[in-house]
Amino acid sequence: MTSHIFRDIAIITFSVIIAVILAKTGILIEFLTASRNLEIIGSFFGGFFLVSAFTAAPALVAITEIAQHNSALLVSFFGAIGALIGDLLIFRFVKDSISDDIAYLLKKTGSGRFLHIFHLRIFGWLIPLIGALIVASPLPDEIGLAMMGLSKMKTKFFAPTIFILDFLGILAVALIAKSL
Repeated sequence: MTSHIFRDIAIITFSVIIAVILAKTGILIEFLTASRNLEIIGSFFGGFFLVSAFTAAPALVAITEIAQHNSALLVSFFGAIGALIGDLLIFRFVKDSISDDIAYLLKKTGSGRFLHIFHLRIFGWLIPLIGALIVASPLPDEIGLAMMGLSKMKTKFFAPTIFILDFLGILAVALIAKSL
C-alpha cells in the first residue's frame, strides 16, 4: 500500500508541474485562444482544461471568447464533453487510488473513528451532493470529484451526472459572455 501512496504522490506532483509550466509559459492560453475560431475543438479543449485548478483560468478566458462569437449551446455541449473526459480522468484516479490511500493513512494514524463518521447513512448522499454542487460551480472540479470519489459513486451514475453539471456550468459562463 505504501508504494501506492508514493506512486500517487509522484503522479500528482508531475501533473502539477506540467500544469504550472503550461499556465506560466502561456502555451495553454495561446493554444486555447488560437482555437477559438474552431468552435468545436476550442470548446472541447476549453472544457477539458476547465476542470483543473491549475488550468481553469486560461480555459475560462478561452471559453468566454469562443462563446462571444459562437452558439452558447454548441460551446456548452462540446465544452461539457471535454470537461467530462477531464473529470473522468480525475475521478478514476481519485476513486481508485486516492480514496484508498486516505483510508489507509487514517487507519495508520489512529484516526479510525474519524473514518467511521463517513460510514454514516447521511454521508452516503450528502458528500456526493456537495461534490456535485462544487463541480457545477465555476470552482475547479478536483475537490468535488474527490468528494464523489470518496463516496464510491459508480461511474455509470457519475458520467451522465457530471456531463449535465458541466454543461450547465459552461452554459452559464457562455450566456454571461454573450451578454457582455
